Amino acid sequence: MTTTTFFIPPVNLIGDGCLKDALQAIRGYGFRHALIVTDAGLARAGVAAKVATLLLAQDIEATIFSGAQPNPTVANVEAGLALLREKRCDCVISLGGGSPHDCAKGIALVATNGGHIADYEGVDKSAKPQLPLIAINTTAGTASEMTRFCIITDQTRHIKMAIVDRNVTPILSVNDASLMLAKPAALTAATGMDALTHAIEAYVSTAATPITDACALQAVRLIAANLRTAVRNGQDLHAREQMAYAQFLAGMAFNNASLGYVHAMAHQLGGFYDLPHGVCNALLLPHVEAFNASVAAGRLADVAAAMGEDVAALDAAAAAECCLAAIRRLAADIDIPARLSELGVQEADIPLLAANALKDACGLTNPRPASQAEIEAIFRQAL
Repeated sequence: MTTTTFFIPPVNLIGDGCLKDALQAIRGYGFRHALIVTDAGLARAGVAAKVATLLLAQDIEATIFSGAQPNPTVANVEAGLALLREKRCDCVISLGGGSPHDCAKGIALVATNGGHIADYEGVDKSAKPQLPLIAINTTAGTASEMTRFCIITDQTRHIKMAIVDRNVTPILSVNDASLMLAKPAALTAATGMDALTHAIEAYVSTAATPITDACALQAVRLIAANLRTAVRNGQDLHAREQMAYAQFLAGMAFNNASLGYVHAMAHQLGGFYDLPHGVCNALLLPHVEAFNASVAAGRLADVAAAMGEDVAALDAAAAAECCLAAIRRLAADIDIPARLSELGVQEADIPLLAANALKDACGLTNPRPASQAEIEAIFRQAL
């Protein structure tokens, strides 16, 4: 028997209105001055200022850093770290989706460990816990508010660095569905497909366990039942809350079973072309799972059933095909682009993208190993 480890933040609040409970919990930690890491959109909308005001009512000062880009960069981390040190903040609060969360993780990790964020690329490279991080989530997809994954773009190398470190796990995650109501349809679609990718890659992972399997399949069920509604009607609080649970469950799954080639490839597209991560995942997911089907057809059959497909009378191979078709239908129904070429991806770049994806895939848990030529072929199929 192999020993397994399960990572999750110590405290996680989920539900409509739970931000109020979170603020009381934050006060209980005894922090005095928080750096709020967010993006320009949430800052313009006044959401960051509102959180700062709520913190002040709890006797906690706040400084807002709104420089987290959609694909946060090394420069974003360095700028936020400089502000944190200038204001002598004793904690970090990330506000937003995956981009602010990842940027905040980078800031908090370097704040206590020193050096540069690139020093921590890889698995468990840090020596000390990061500065305490509270993650307030406003999207339902990345699960970065509760994972030990931190993805930072190195603009010099045009790649996304994967930092997988137990020390970047937040001490408190907050998923208040009322904060998700204003998210536009395109962002809802992209982040929802990101969550679906997390669940499926974790389920077919070679590191899957009964715990991650249960989380992954329930996440798939909830996404299949609620994502279309959340995209069509962003004010549907029930759908938003169910998607919050879904993405959290998917995060529980991949935070412990890891990911596969979909993410390794999507990271390259995001780093090279600055493309939306969830859209890249959605486009690549059926192509990578078609590649995996020769060794994971039974697992993909389970995913098909979780998506509501009637596969009881089918053999594993046919059921796996139903799974791929269901993924494509869901993506089409929520207006995800059909081809990478629609996003500006160029065939001439595929060899470099594939080579970098193969490096990124080291340590991931894809069920079927691939050569660079096979990764290139998957990129071309999606092009």
